[in-house]
Amino acid sequence: MSAAPDVAEAQRLAVAQAGSQAEFGGLVEPYRRELQAYCYRLLGSPLDAEDLVQETLLRAWRGRSSFNRPVSFRAWLYKIATNACLNALAQRPRRRLPTAADPTPEPGQPMAAPLPDPIWLEPYPDEWLPDPAETPEARYSARESISLAFLTALQLLPPRQRAVLILREVLDWHAQETAELLGLTVPAVNSALHRARATVAKHYPSPHRPAPTAPAHDTATRHLLNRYVRAWETADIAGLVSLLRDDATLTMPPMPGWYRGAPVISRLLARGVFVGLPQKTDWRIRPTRANGLPALGIYRRLEAEAGGVYQPFALQLVELDPAGQQVAALVNFLNPKLLACFGLPLTLPAD
Repeated sequence: MSAAPDVAEAQRLAVAQAGSQAEFGGLVEPYRRELQAYCYRLLGSPLDAEDLVQETLLRAWRGRSSFNRPVSFRAWLYKIATNACLNALAQRPRRRLPTAADPTPEPGQPMAAPLPDPIWLEPYPDEWLPDPAETPEARYSARESISLAFLTALQLLPPRQRAVLILREVLDWHAQETAELLGLTVPAVNSALHRARATVAKHYPSPHRPAPTAPAHDTATRHLLNRYVRAWETADIAGLVSLLRDDATLTMPPMPGWYRGAPVISRLLARGVFVGLPQKTDWRIRPTRANGLPALGIYRRLEAEAGGVYQPFALQLVELDPAGQQVAALVNFLNPKLLACFGLPLTLPAD
């Protein structure tokens, strides 16, 4: 929801509009994280979101003289960001995960070739989310609205409907504010929201929303994740599979296929991931969090010789079952550039 006019902010804006880059930078910085999260929900990529936020701030600086009250500075920034994102979406395919459209491969069939085009949803660092204390109460919580399941449904919407749903039901903007931002009438906003709700409900129905997983600091959850990391670092396939739910899924964008079931995943790990690698020394993992889930930066040493560095293999999201007792889904994002979003290095030195 738009903030009420602030006298101090108005005074600082006057200084910024007169040409002070330092003052302008101080004014926009508090909004950076929420603009990143907003652009990510629209675009489905943290890399694209960061690019569009930078473009938004540059446009705002160049057009600072055009800002006038009574529109709030925050709403003005959101309007610039929305227009930048809508323009970008008009030239790009919608993003998804393999589970949304691609079939599971037949048993024994080799993995399909990767599709490197920008069609895949990408993970979002929890550290980039706005402070929960600043998040409004809305239909979808900040955590839920950043989940991969919700984002998959969100990407099915036309871009303008997507913006309406995010503004109204994630950020809790009023219909009039949303209409002014998008250059629509209030009835048009309400109609777009109705259609967006129907689409999202069809693909992300309330009874099937993911139940909250156990918190990261929960003892049982921490123990499970520690066991999982140890099993991966030692290429212990049997140990890994023992932690999976029977109907667990595995996806690996940009590979288009996906896999369901512990036995199928076990065969894939044995034949396509750990094949031909030393058992004890070739993997290193760095923990992080993404999209409200535990995440792992996974590195593989490509040379067995002493001194070889570890190269990035995947940024992996680990979805646990509601009780935090088993792994329900694994999503391996095989794009090394994503590691930088999480503050992870592009290589790790050998011990």
